[in-house]
Amino acid sequence: MRLISDTRMNASIPEPATAPPPARFRIADMDCAAEESRVREAVAGIPELHGLAFRLTERTVDIDASPDALERALEAIRRAGFDPRPASRTTSADGPRSATGLFGLRLGAALALAATSEAIAYLAGENARYGAAGMALAAMAIGLAGLSTYRKGLNALLAARLDINALMAVAVTGAFLIGQWPEAAMVMALYAVAELIEARAVDRARGAIRGLLALAPETADVRQRDGAWKTRPVAEVGTGAIIRVKPGARVPLDGAIIGGASAFDEAPVTGESIPVDKAVGNTVFAGSINETATVEVRVTAAASDSTLARIIHAVERAQATRAPTQRFVDRFAAVYTPAVFLVAVAVVLAGPWIADWTWAQAAYRALVLLVIACPCALVIATPVTIVSGLTAAARRGILVKGGSHLERAGALRAIALDKTGTLTAGRPRLVASEVLESGFPAADVLGWAARIARHSDHPVSRAIAGSLVPATGSLAGFTALPGRGVYAVVDGRALTLGNHRLMEEKGLCSPALEDRLAAHESRGHTVTLLASASRVLALFAVADTLRESSREALADLHALGIRSAMLTGDNALTARAIARHAGIDDVRANLLPEEKLGAIEELRARFGGVAMVGDGINDAPALARADVGIALGGAGTDTAIEAADVVVMNDDLRRVPELVRLSRRTGAVLVRNIVLAIGIKGAFLALALAGDATMWMAVFADVGASLLVVLNGLGIARVDGARRAP
Repeated sequence: MRLISDTRMNASIPEPATAPPPARFRIADMDCAAEESRVREAVAGIPELHGLAFRLTERTVDIDASPDALERALEAIRRAGFDPRPASRTTSADGPRSATGLFGLRLGAALALAATSEAIAYLAGENARYGAAGMALAAMAIGLAGLSTYRKGLNALLAARLDINALMAVAVTGAFLIGQWPEAAMVMALYAVAELIEARAVDRARGAIRGLLALAPETADVRQRDGAWKTRPVAEVGTGAIIRVKPGARVPLDGAIIGGASAFDEAPVTGESIPVDKAVGNTVFAGSINETATVEVRVTAAASDSTLARIIHAVERAQATRAPTQRFVDRFAAVYTPAVFLVAVAVVLAGPWIADWTWAQAAYRALVLLVIACPCALVIATPVTIVSGLTAAARRGILVKGGSHLERAGALRAIALDKTGTLTAGRPRLVASEVLESGFPAADVLGWAARIARHSDHPVSRAIAGSLVPATGSLAGFTALPGRGVYAVVDGRALTLGNHRLMEEKGLCSPALEDRLAAHESRGHTVTLLASASRVLALFAVADTLRESSREALADLHALGIRSAMLTGDNALTARAIARHAGIDDVRANLLPEEKLGAIEELRARFGGVAMVGDGINDAPALARADVGIALGGAGTDTAIEAADVVVMNDDLRRVPELVRLSRRTGAVLVRNIVLAIGIKGAFLALALAGDATMWMAVFADVGASLLVVLNGLGIARVDGARRAP
């Protein structure tokens, strides 16, 4: 891990952007995952379109794009047969809820009419008058349940695209024309019910993590200028305000404690159920629960930029991305649906000649094929499963930034870990200091080191700065030397504070110094040296402690068949001492940041999929090169969330094997859902060709398969299941 100054690091973190929120549009005809896929396909490839976020039960989509790209996207969506209308971000939930209620009433009426039509057909026999009444009722049922399906199906046919709606429109129309109007009505009504169930299931999976946002209170007790306390909406509370949090209350906004001490339950943010003791200077997060005593907090982030809000936003962005399996299923469905349509046409044309069917029998069997062919269960299997996996991870304090990362985590065969702040607590203490140059007062030499160390955020530097009295005077030219140390000019004297490797490169290591270094390094100490241009002035030995969770996490990873390696810029003796206690398989020491990239490539060549676990800032190149980059300590750190594919919010390494288990469980459910959906379709296709399946059976098979894959996928979101996942 390299040393970076506070100034340089702060400069590398951009100020939060004040970009306007994505534009929200309501698409009345978008009611299942298939329509979502069509909208995505319509806008694919439009430059400056940054993302889409769907809410299927609300039938809305948030489009994050530049003004020009937004206009092009809306035009593309209209060409795909949809009618996007602007929707309010604050009131859209109420409108769709009432609209969904009206749609439910229509469906109820359609089912009643379809059932009445079935009864009339059964009782009327050859009575033409009753038959005409039954046909009229069937037509009304189809109109109530299937207008949107017909509209979308017609648009698809005009665009020469065979999708689910086109299949249903053709099947229902054909059944009605050949006299099977009771079945046509019931098929359309049941199909509409199935679509509604799917839409609710997908929105339940997508909306589960958003429910965390409600954990943050809507109001806060804010100190006024006269010292009085006033309750105000959190949206009106700015940074720098002083708020009061009473025992048993939830923290309304991110901030730092300026008065009092208490224990906080941070499970909504970090997934850690054990309360954390905090006092003046410590950070608290919106949504956490103040357990024991009243505290005063200075607000550090607005409600929309709290850690909890950023977690939810990141997960929603992840849910909007397409996982590899989902892209494969979409491509498969795009080929599968037209193929079955062609088979149905062949049945109509060839059935009477080959199987001696009547034209009516051939047409009916072809229509049954079309109903069975609807790939609803197949299309919905992947998004529900992936989104449920992402939600389960977020509830455990594991922020996964996309379905592709979740899938790849299950295929990991090796994991590389940084040492300081990852395997170790990252809070080392100074255990020994020694002035090696007698030409300067010892207090001055130690003060120079402390003065330089105060400008670095590295844990070793903080340990030195926190144990020594810094020198007074000027400091200039502070420069980070990646993987080696830092340089500065103190009172006109050029000094370097760095590691053993840096001193070797400068040619300042003598045999006597090497002996001193070896003695410390053999005990697991990290040694930092202060040097002028010509000689080493002082030696500082710092000891870090292994995290309590490291041994358990490494043992767990090994049990999963994953090899481990430590990649550190520290010296070999210290690295081996830590690795021995942690149970690491392989140790790579004295590595510069760029040298870690080569180590990642080597591990990938030897074992396959490789993950890198680091702090998300200094290990950014290695995190980016690995198949899965995992950052620890992400709570409240924008840079960590941006640097890695996965962020463990509570610093607990045991979350890494949990992620692997969850990924493997998600992958197993994905395969099971896909096999189930295809298997049910295949079985009923065979029954249809044999003449043993009716349109009723086809619809129930489609609805049943959809419900099975939805229940399978939603089961992943149970936290206990995620923890016990194989």
